[in-house]
Amino acid sequence: MEQTLANWVKADRAGQLRGLSGEQLSAERMENIRLRAELARVTMERDILGKATAYFAKVQR
Repeated sequence: MEQTLANWVKADRAGQLRGLSGEQLSAERMENIRLRAELARVTMERDILGKATAYFAKVQR
């Protein structure tokens, strides 16, 4: 993830950072995209841990 952010910063400094439709992305838009990706990852981790907890609780009974 750090490398992706570094690539975005490098592209932004070079004026080459563009969105899907070709418009230049603002810093706020980039942060929004990064936060949505992080939220998706954390949500997935939470769901996996919840399922693992339920499984091991069931096995111990």
